[in-house]
Amino acid sequence: MIQEFKDFIAKGNVMDMAVGIIVGAAFTAIVTSLVGDLINPIIGLFTGGIDFSNKYVVLAGDVPAGSALAAAREAGASVFAYGSFIMAIINFLIIAFVVFLLVKLVNRVKSAAEKPDDVAPEVPTGPSELDVLLEIRDALKK
Repeated sequence: MIQEFKDFIAKGNVMDMAVGIIVGAAFTAIVTSLVGDLINPIIGLFTGGIDFSNKYVVLAGDVPAGSALAAAREAGASVFAYGSFIMAIINFLIIAFVVFLLVKLVNRVKSAAEKPDDVAPEVPTGPSELDVLLEIRDALKK
């Protein structure tokens, strides 16, 4: 059973998956920065400066008006943080789009690698020397 497990772990698919998970985890930091530092300000321009990450509704507890989400949570209030959910959706859409572009690029590279090089078509050059000799031999036999 241990040998089967070693064989399973040593397979390329498992190693590829592990590398993908590690790279994906590292990629999360990049996407988080992309959304927080680049996309949110652009969305804020179109929505009048609204920052979705601090949007919430107080369900229970006292929170001073206009407090940030972190301050509301720190005060011990029960909050419904719908802005965080909106940001999670935006993160997902960005990640899905980037993964789509990467898969498309990888598929294009794979298909280019699998396509045989353009080979010049064979030009008929006539019978070979052996064919001519065989014809002469057959003609002499008659």
